[in-house]
Amino acid sequence: MAAKARYKRRRFQNRAGIAWASMVVLILVTVVSVKSVGLMRKAADLQAKEEYLQAQIEAEQQRSENIAEFERYTETRKYIEDTAKDKLGLVYPGEIIFKNEDR
Repeated sequence: MAAKARYKRRRFQNRAGIAWASMVVLILVTVVSVKSVGLMRKAADLQAKEEYLQAQIEAEQQRSENIAEFERYTETRKYIEDTAKDKLGLVYPGEIIFKNEDR
């Protein structure tokens, strides 16, 4: 009879050990899942931020190209002539300027 009692006690201890191990595994899976969801959200936020910053970089590169193009234009004779005509009203001898009259 003592052997039977020892067998039942060991069987109970085995079941309790399995139950505790199962609870620990369940808790670990839950914690990992929650952390995983948080990391996925953070990754999505960082991806959106990266796309926004990439768009800003492209816009600034375009702006830089426009400024460089304008800088080259300001060094040409055409720019000087256009500025002299627009700002100072200067013309070449014999050149006729037509202006619209505002009504």
